[in-house]
Amino acid sequence: MEAVRLVRSGWSTRKVARHMGFTQSAIVKWVKRAPHDLRARIIPTTSSRPQHHPDELAPDIVETIIAYRKKYNRGAEVLQELLRRDGILVSLSSVKRTLKRNELTYPSKWKKWHQYPPRPAPAMPGILVELDTIHVGAPEERLYLYTLLDVCSRWSHAIPSLRINTHRSLRFVDRARMISPFSFQTLQSDHGSEFSKWFTKRIMERGMAHRHSRIRTPNDNAHLERFNRTIQDECVNRLPRSLRIWQKEIPEYLDWYNQKRPHLGLGLKTPIQKIAEILIPDSKLLT
Repeated sequence: MEAVRLVRSGWSTRKVARHMGFTQSAIVKWVKRAPHDLRARIIPTTSSRPQHHPDELAPDIVETIIAYRKKYNRGAEVLQELLRRDGILVSLSSVKRTLKRNELTYPSKWKKWHQYPPRPAPAMPGILVELDTIHVGAPEERLYLYTLLDVCSRWSHAIPSLRINTHRSLRFVDRARMISPFSFQTLQSDHGSEFSKWFTKRIMERGMAHRHSRIRTPNDNAHLERFNRTIQDECVNRLPRSLRIWQKEIPEYLDWYNQKRPHLGLGLKTPIQKIAEILIPDSKLLT
């Protein structure tokens, strides 16, 4: 409005543009949109967002999708096939989008919804321990590596496996707890099937909490993802893809990683040194 006042007082739009640091075209548009009453403080504007997409579905197709949904009460895949049989070609994503926009999607009663309690601050070892699995090789010759990392101390553990499932995940956690110099309070994993609802129940029975990392939030597990890259670059990728060799070499690497490898994130200390700084030394730390 200040620019409009200057133009209406006799200044040219070019002079106002130079004076206020805007383009001349912007000044011209503001003058056209400004109300006649100069006491107004703002110029009402409309969004430049397009109201329609050039490739949007025709209204009659949208109405047909809605009618098919109400008639057959089937999912998007079935509706797309029924539409195809009737000579209406529409993509699956368009069918799903139409159902969602018209509030015709319903949550599955079999879906296991995950809750996301607040992420605990890792002020002490064991408060937040991250879990993950690494898949190495083609499906027909694949090996897996369970990995675990304490965010506070960077203390890590890993075990190779021929398969992954909830039972093996639980055994991996139990074994890590046996050799860990601290107790676990909260475990955090991604949404893999090996960390599903059964795993959560067994973890809670052991007096620990289990939370899943938030969807589309990779930074939730950033510390462990960095460890996964490190163990692959420094150990796994240098070994033949053999379970027997992995079972021998990976524990030796972990001993070096936890006991001797300096970490920039810990001020060039090792995880064991970091734990000793925080906790009162106990028998596990002394050994």
